[in-house]
Amino acid sequence: MKSSNFLVIESDAARADNVVSALAFLGYRPVLANRMSTLDTSESWRGAFVGTVEDEAEMEGYLGSLGRHGRNLPLLVAADSPMATPLIAGDDARSQNIELIDVPLRYERLSEALRALHSRIEPTPASRRLVGQSGPMQRVNALIRQVAPFDSSVLVLGESGSGKELVARTIHDCSPRRDKPFVAINCGAIPAELLESELFGHEKGAFTGAISTRKGRFEMAEGGTLFLDEIGDMSLPMQVKLLRVLQERVFERVGGNRAQRCDVRIIAATHRDLESAIERGGFREDLFYRLSVFPLEMPALGQRLEDLPALITEFNQRLVQRGLSSVRFSPSAMNALCQHPWPGNVRELSNLVERMAILMPHGEVRAGDLPEKYRGALPVEEVSGAALIAMMEAEPEPVTEAFGFGEGDPAVLPLGGLDLKDHLAGIEIGLIRQALNSANGVVAHAAKLLRVQRTTLVEKLRKYGLSETAQVG
Repeated sequence: MKSSNFLVIESDAARADNVVSALAFLGYRPVLANRMSTLDTSESWRGAFVGTVEDEAEMEGYLGSLGRHGRNLPLLVAADSPMATPLIAGDDARSQNIELIDVPLRYERLSEALRALHSRIEPTPASRRLVGQSGPMQRVNALIRQVAPFDSSVLVLGESGSGKELVARTIHDCSPRRDKPFVAINCGAIPAELLESELFGHEKGAFTGAISTRKGRFEMAEGGTLFLDEIGDMSLPMQVKLLRVLQERVFERVGGNRAQRCDVRIIAATHRDLESAIERGGFREDLFYRLSVFPLEMPALGQRLEDLPALITEFNQRLVQRGLSSVRFSPSAMNALCQHPWPGNVRELSNLVERMAILMPHGEVRAGDLPEKYRGALPVEEVSGAALIAMMEAEPEPVTEAFGFGEGDPAVLPLGGLDLKDHLAGIEIGLIRQALNSANGVVAHAAKLLRVQRTTLVEKLRKYGLSETAQVG
């Protein structure tokens, strides 16, 4: 299994403890840089958090102590860190492996930032494909085959989590540009003031912190495909600049005056209704028509429920590749899943399969084993998770390390014994995390799933460094 060590570079002791607790809550093994005389360079490191740091030399010293692991380590950078601007403005591989995060941490945004960070450094393997033989998916695959050979702009529409980026990658992989770069950028995740530099690059001295010239995503994608995710979240001023590039295929770096030609195919995606946004004045009509030469709508999971078995098989294969266990779903569990509305679409299903694989490695999941929201109106055969939920009444000590169930049954005492408080705390962390994921970060809904008072759950989140991480509504 891959190591989940995560370096925390933060000189503010209180904030460092919160970050450590939050990362541990999400299953990482955080290590405070300034509390280690020497760091183990033999371990694999998943990333580093950069917060309040005195200067660049201090940060480089900590990263350098990791040896080869520290050179291209992905960075989760606090938005208020003095290092945020110089890191993003850099012209090196590291600047492409950075995610900004607001402090205090919010559960949903932290989870999303970590997923985005690792998806960039661990590109979607060629084996990942559009799964499913339902009618809607057959239509999607047919449209992909038709449009892939041409350079026409494609606008992929669909709900969040339905697989829009995978559609874009598939179009690229089936096109004559397959041997050139596929470059993705989330237009909604990058602050408006930095998006222009991210897209077009900048010259040295163009703004404070621009210590060197840097290529933008258009240059990186030269000859290949540029995927503009969440294009509906782009600001109007940036829409004007993007429209010019799409019309003339020419752009200038920020702070520069030399026009550069570009040869890229544009694929954009959004979960928003752009035609309604046009009526409200939030999206330019001329840009919409430039992007939607070939619109392609990805069906929601609720429209392709017959693909559930194939999708679960695919997710199991990915879990095994990551070193996790696979999991089986009984007929009663599958019937229950078919009744669920799946607001989070394929991404929600992927998260559920992974959660059940952690809770019941190599086991069979029955309807009663599913989280309550997935059981629907079916009679419950046996709620084996009830005993675990009852353990929530325990009050473990605050923890700053990640816990796992290991390879065996969590209810079986290991030969060498265990620390009961730590073990129960690990179970508690896992259940809270699942409840928050299922409730889309809303504390009140998560508390109902766990059958505890909202105030009790808020206190537990505060204990684990995540007091501001979820919506309290």
